[in-house]
Amino acid sequence: MHDDPVVITGIGLIASVGMDRESVWRAVREGRSGARWLVGLEGIPDRWLIGAPVDLPSEGAGELKVVRLARHAAREALQDACFDWQWLDRTRFGCAISAHMGDTSFIRHLYQKSDGQPPTIQVPYIPNWIGDAFASESFAGTEQSPPWWTQWLPNTACWTIGREFGLYGPRLCHSTACASGLIEVLSAYWAIRDGLCDVALAGSADAIHPLFAAGFHNMRVLAYHPDPVQACRPFDRARNGFIMGEGAGMFVLERLSHARRRGARIYAQILGGKMIADAYHVTGLDADSESLAYLIEATMKTAGLRPSDIQYINAHGTGTQQNDRMEVRAIRRALGPAAYRVYVSSVKPVLGHLVNAAGSVELGITILALRDGFVPPTLNLTSPDPECDLDCTPLVGRRFTGEHALKFSVGFGGHQAAIALRRWPEVQSQLELLARAA
Repeated sequence: MHDDPVVITGIGLIASVGMDRESVWRAVREGRSGARWLVGLEGIPDRWLIGAPVDLPSEGAGELKVVRLARHAAREALQDACFDWQWLDRTRFGCAISAHMGDTSFIRHLYQKSDGQPPTIQVPYIPNWIGDAFASESFAGTEQSPPWWTQWLPNTACWTIGREFGLYGPRLCHSTACASGLIEVLSAYWAIRDGLCDVALAGSADAIHPLFAAGFHNMRVLAYHPDPVQACRPFDRARNGFIMGEGAGMFVLERLSHARRRGARIYAQILGGKMIADAYHVTGLDADSESLAYLIEATMKTAGLRPSDIQYINAHGTGTQQNDRMEVRAIRRALGPAAYRVYVSSVKPVLGHLVNAAGSVELGITILALRDGFVPPTLNLTSPDPECDLDCTPLVGRRFTGEHALKFSVGFGGHQAAIALRRWPEVQSQLELLARAA
């Protein structure tokens, strides 16, 4: 099993700038941001925060938005993979979709049922109330469809998608903050390598939740600017945080022999990956960048790559003072002199920070960058921070002929993950033909 490479044969993306893979990629390439002032976010004053939300059709109203986003991207990824479902063994088809915030409308209901004052919460009271809520016919008789108690678990998107498409292989769901998307893809990759399945749908989705928005605001990590499009500025002197975004990224991973047997089109090969823990602080980052540097080094070793083999790194690139300096230091430590010959960029000024979905959506962008030989730009990078002295691809994207790319994500709680990719040879030959023709 370990001698049979794992490849990516389907990609589905949705974000504020597009409802499908190619429209999202086109906006990222062109540097067209989806940032705007947020309105209609429950409990948050209108035009108080900047974000990059997705305007979904009304179909499925009442269902968690994150589930609808996940389904949208999953459908595109599965259609892109062009399966003959009658031929496919679904007991060998895994599903790895990250956790998310569940339906918390019952909290609002509890508050509204009180006398206008916050409810008194006592330890013995909580389980009794939850039991009463589930048993209450009046509470169950709300107009919400589907009802909240079918959506309050953080694995709702995972089991909903797995059930809808009849995926009976291993079902995996992790809650690892901003590293969740990459960790799900790695989990599916390892499940295939270990022989648990032959194919897997993997990725993550997220929607802006008012509790997270308020929390990030109170942490002072959100960006503010009179012009929302200019708010998020990774690697720039004037950076002051990130903006929240919405979206989903889903992938079909397959054993190469399985993909070849059915004549699948292949985007890229996963050469290897690694996930580690930064045992430093729940939200703070290791200023010396030792853990992230180790993660990059270990990923390259697992993938059989040297520093000079990496041509593009899609950074986490949040636009906070601490994060951007830490990432650049880690890349310098891990790659040595080769760090100054690699292209680095962050797409968060265009898409926003998608939190649980950040890793998967940005991995999709990395794969498409390899496919098309084009490094997406870092928007709003007008005055590079001297401490962020790598080539962070300011303002305008660039052509490149590289074969390998690296994507890493860093999450609260010390979660760190990275994946190394190789452009599939058939794609490489097509690019060479186009280059000769030009």
